[in-house]
Amino acid sequence: MLRISAVSLAIAMAGTAQAQGIITLQKLSAQLANELVGESVAQCARNGYKVVAVVVDLDGVRQAVLRGDGAPIHSMDNAYYKAYTLASMGLARKEESTKQIADRMAKAPPSNVPVFPLPNITYAQGAVAIIANGETIGALGVSGAPGGNFDEECARAALGKIKDRMK
Repeated sequence: MLRISAVSLAIAMAGTAQAQGIITLQKLSAQLANELVGESVAQCARNGYKVVAVVVDLDGVRQAVLRGDGAPIHSMDNAYYKAYTLASMGLARKEESTKQIADRMAKAPPSNVPVFPLPNITYAQGAVAIIANGETIGALGVSGAPGGNFDEECARAALGKIKDRMK
């Protein structure tokens, strides 16, 4: 009995020792995240669209949110859902937009598994990956334009303005 307990303790301690350590994750600074949502909303406004922009880190936590003047209230949630979806589902397959996820899902064979089994997931176009040094560090979601393609255009234009400072 004592021998089994000692073996169990040794196995448990080995697992604990391997689990210890520090993980470093990169994300945008608050200043740059706020600038990114501001640029997204401003770009869409120049195009005549009233939108919301949201930046999330890879944990799906909102870093910055901006609701442009007159943006539809449902766009507050939808912009987040787009960014969250990409941050939580895009990384594993190296997908860089919700459009890529939606395109993949459209090609998937029919299934009995519900398409939306998880909360906060949408396959609507309008989110793009935030990539620094070749690694995805978050996502930018935009919602409110008259089509996801327009949301994505604004997001990409905003990322283009800050990409040189993501180092």
